[in-house]
Amino acid sequence: MKKKVISTLMATAMVTSLLAGCSSSSSTPDAGTTEAPEAESTETATEETAETATEETTEAAEDTAEAETPVEEKAADGATTINVYRCTFNLANPDSEQVQKVEDAINAYIAGKIPVQIKLTDVGSGEYTDKANLALANNEINLLWTASWEGTIGTNDLVPANAVYDLSDILPGTDLYNSMDEGQWEAAKYDGKMYFVPVYKDNVEGYDFMFRQDLIDQHNWDISSVKELKDLEPMLADAKADGLKYPFLTQKTAMFYRWYIDKFDFFTADSATNFVAVDRASDEVVDTILTPEYKEFCTLMGEWADKGYISEDDYTKVTTDTTTQTQDWAVSWWTDIPVNDEADARYGQDVTMQPATNRWAHSTSALGSCYCVTANSTPEQAKACVDFLGLLYTDSTLADMYTFGIEGEDFTYDANHQVTQTSEKYNHSMWESASATIVTPLDNEPANKAELYKDFNGGANTSSAAGFRFDKTPVESQYAACANVSGEYGFNLENGGVPASDVESTIEAYQAALDEAGYQDVLAEFQKQYDEWKASK
Repeated sequence: MKKKVISTLMATAMVTSLLAGCSSSSSTPDAGTTEAPEAESTETATEETAETATEETTEAAEDTAEAETPVEEKAADGATTINVYRCTFNLANPDSEQVQKVEDAINAYIAGKIPVQIKLTDVGSGEYTDKANLALANNEINLLWTASWEGTIGTNDLVPANAVYDLSDILPGTDLYNSMDEGQWEAAKYDGKMYFVPVYKDNVEGYDFMFRQDLIDQHNWDISSVKELKDLEPMLADAKADGLKYPFLTQKTAMFYRWYIDKFDFFTADSATNFVAVDRASDEVVDTILTPEYKEFCTLMGEWADKGYISEDDYTKVTTDTTTQTQDWAVSWWTDIPVNDEADARYGQDVTMQPATNRWAHSTSALGSCYCVTANSTPEQAKACVDFLGLLYTDSTLADMYTFGIEGEDFTYDANHQVTQTSEKYNHSMWESASATIVTPLDNEPANKAELYKDFNGGANTSSAAGFRFDKTPVESQYAACANVSGEYGFNLENGGVPASDVESTIEAYQAALDEAGYQDVLAEFQKQYDEWKASK
């Protein structure tokens, strides 16, 4: 099957086509998926160049995948061995020796409980997408951590690429399935099928302003007065006067689709395609680039960059996922969760949140952190993955080991049996590991964390577009081309990379480039599918 180049750079596009290659050589006929919506993708160069590069790269990838289709491994005791790939956000570079020790400890612990052994690969977030994508192409993964917001290997990429195993017939009745209520499974379904296993956490979406507490104390900031972005200006001025490098740290993220979630449902859940959304007031699909809100936001970002509140390091992508662990910034953003104090441990300093948006339940919120079984897995490997996750989601000892590492080396339990993390070698968080109901709370978190999560998820607004997923197949090439245009214009506009005086003309150029790429076809198809979905409700 002919594949499209789906990346912003040709080199990355070649990596991405490997994902397509691995998905087309599944070792079991029933392990694949049907074509499905919402691959988050962009297209490079001209269509003719992309087609040529794609055909050559995909053929090479498929040849490689076919040649390296894995033989199912059995441990000496007959247990099925599965390859687990996960991403670490708390460390720039996980320590491979410590990861091996954690793997060994996990295998020793689960040996008498389930007939499964794991091979654990832990990859820093800066390299995760590329490394996991290559491993997928080489059929080296059985159980993969992913998310709706991930690029290239996100949920909206894996399903259309036929790279995930349909677990619909395996999950019901298992310990894993029974570990969460049916509402979670319904919310996590993709095209009505169970491709993904959600991490039970904050499965709704909302955002906060995040402040360093020492600066609040130093300047006596009243953060309760901050209701919207422009209210931050006095604090950013103080931070600039203090000589901080990043008064406002965007974390190199195009944030329009997050800061304006109360106004729009960005159901693509992708900053690269936030050029279309459902207007919550009218319940209609709109071109967000032409809205007053988009101009307002990009102008403010441009003004802040002009004033030195936003550094060029953000729009040139020099900042990293660990910049928030430094004291070079004053204000940033945070995804709202039931226990926001978790950020203190993640960033190694006292930070305080102020709500910026409401919380919303929508089509992708339950997939903000999840696992999937890869389509190249055998039925035995798929069952082993489900068995492992079933134990991980119900056994606190295993969940703590998988999340925090080796007791006495990577963490300790305090007198209240809460976790103190002590390691720079192995360090994960609950949200990307296992269920909030089973992972032991950190020492700076409330003991009733599990109940707080249940209340948090139950207190969100439900989007009018919840349940809708866009099938981009009818306009796939135009959609990819528009995403590429968004990467060229949108990222800079939303990260202060365009001076305020040039924002209006740049937005006009952005829209013109979108239209040239086929945007009006995409917009019409979005509207058509959304109208049909509403009529079917």
